[in-house]
Amino acid sequence: MEVTKIKHHRTIVLSDIHLGSKWSKAKEVTRFLKENTCDNLILCGDIIDGWNLMRGKKNKWKRRHTKFIKLLLDIQHNTKITYLRGNHDDFLDAVLPMTFQNIKIVKDCIYESGNKRFYILHGDVFDTVTSRFSWLSKIGDFGYSLLLWINKIYNNRRVKKGLPYYSLSKEIKNKVKTSVSYISDYEHHIVEIARKKKCDGVICGHIHHPEMRYYDDILYLNSGDWVESLSALTEDFGGNWNLVYYREQETIGNKQTTDINPQLIPQAI
Repeated sequence: MEVTKIKHHRTIVLSDIHLGSKWSKAKEVTRFLKENTCDNLILCGDIIDGWNLMRGKKNKWKRRHTKFIKLLLDIQHNTKITYLRGNHDDFLDAVLPMTFQNIKIVKDCIYESGNKRFYILHGDVFDTVTSRFSWLSKIGDFGYSLLLWINKIYNNRRVKKGLPYYSLSKEIKNKVKTSVSYISDYEHHIVEIARKKKCDGVICGHIHHPEMRYYDDILYLNSGDWVESLSALTEDFGGNWNLVYYREQETIGNKQTTDINPQLIPQAI
């Protein structure tokens, strides 16, 4: 029997898991946390998709979603968990801030990493559509779900033809000029807020676009999502950050192997 090697980190950042949505990769993120332990777990918003749970009458909360919550309750004995409220889990506004056992639920926070200070938030408050026009944002959320549904049908056909997975939504994000402009504007706004708070970097989620880059002197880190990107941020004990992706590899016999691949960067950040 193959033994999975567990890797321990100082900090792991996850965001946009969207538990309660059919598109949530709850099994994968649960497996990721079993294979990657940490001293600090930061859940950077939209962990639970309250919008989707409230839409329609169909039971959308699945056993795989419950397993992830159970895992959090298990690991919180040895791991400090900070849960930041996102726009899809805005039902938490009624209880913020709140602490129970080793879990803290907040709107934003400051995190010290090595000799750097990071401002951490979900990021929706700097998204004009989300913060000022929530009804329009929910229409956009429905459109995104529709795109994921089309993407699923398209990839089922590709699998039958022996072709690899292809993300339509990612391709649209990368090709459509307004989408690229939106992401760039979002990143610049987030960075400016971190600078005003006299921080050296910012950690966020929200736009489902994993990224790690410098904007002049400010380090911008986005943990991505667990709908399509299946990405996370990890910090080692030297204060170095990596953007990592979870990838399921092909099944060999009865064994299914997984791989966690750090994004290739020119130097440790």
